[in-house]
Amino acid sequence: MSRLDRRRAFTLIETIAAVVVLAIAIPPLLLTARRATIDSVTPIMFSRARWLAVEKLEDVIGDRHSPQRGYDYLSSGNYPAEDPVTSDPGFSRSVQLSETGADLQTPGTGYMTVTVTVSWTDATATVRSLQIGTVLTEYE
Repeated sequence: MSRLDRRRAFTLIETIAAVVVLAIAIPPLLLTARRATIDSVTPIMFSRARWLAVEKLEDVIGDRHSPQRGYDYLSSGNYPAEDPVTSDPGFSRSVQLSETGADLQTPGTGYMTVTVTVSWTDATATVRSLQIGTVLTEYE
């Protein structure tokens, strides 16, 4: 066998070195790709949760200003919890209504604090929630 024929093949040492380099380099690359995917999904989920919260808040505001329903319609019984939300099965949504006085702290009448909470489980299996609220008043 001539010298040229022996140099064309990989040696065992070269093969082992290549496997070791790949074994060290590939896992961090895969973990980085996984983290990038998770990081790209999180803002989408927050945006979707915000949209769902605003959607329900607009329903409550619409009921308040409706001639058929009005301020007296605003009670927790009229806004049951949705678990899961029909349009988005990965999310749950609830509405909390509390009537207060003008300072928004003490019990009273004329001011309704509305808080919509949307919850979901993110890509890292962490339960997240988002709350959006407003105050509605009783006026003629």
